[in-house]
Amino acid sequence: MNAVFLEAVLVAAIGLALAFAANQLSPRGLTLGRNYSPGNALAAARSGVNAAQTNGSSTAQQLEKQLAAEGLQLADRTRTVQLFNDSEREQGLVIFVDARDDEHYQAGHIPGAFQLDHYHPEKYLAETLPACQAAQKIVVYCKGGSCEDSEQTALFLRDAGIPRDRLFVYAGGFDEWQANHLPAELGERNSARRENAGAISKGEGAP
Repeated sequence: MNAVFLEAVLVAAIGLALAFAANQLSPRGLTLGRNYSPGNALAAARSGVNAAQTNGSSTAQQLEKQLAAEGLQLADRTRTVQLFNDSEREQGLVIFVDARDDEHYQAGHIPGAFQLDHYHPEKYLAETLPACQAAQKIVVYCKGGSCEDSEQTALFLRDAGIPRDRLFVYAGGFDEWQANHLPAELGERNSARRENAGAISKGEGAP
């Protein structure tokens, strides 16, 4: 019985060694120690917002570093409003992508925003991907706070071939957008049903 057990252990050890060797030699091998769930790390960074502020450190810098590690750029509210007001948005060179589900998108989104729920990308890619391919700047957002869907959707777009230097993540998300009484669109994209339609033009909710 002991001989059989020892033989099984030996075979398992040899198999494990061969597996590690094959992984190291393969161009598609996994990098041991790499975080294959970047959203979890980003969510952890966001969850430390209050602690970081209490300690006097810059949470924005912490989150920006986390995003940069994945080749993404951080857009704060000031930058996001600037991009919303950019004349190139009317030409489709600056676009917004809402990473939330249908229910939340229909209840209100940044005016003109495309939708891409990365859990069900097949529903949105036909419209959203060509728009992203044509754009020079793409701002991806979700609810904000601890929500990581904006990062995951931006990573999805990056992996789909969108150059990473075009991708921005609006960390504050739609919750921050609404809290500052910035314009929101209801229902479908370009429905013309608006809330706070004149907020930015009148300077309300401006950074």
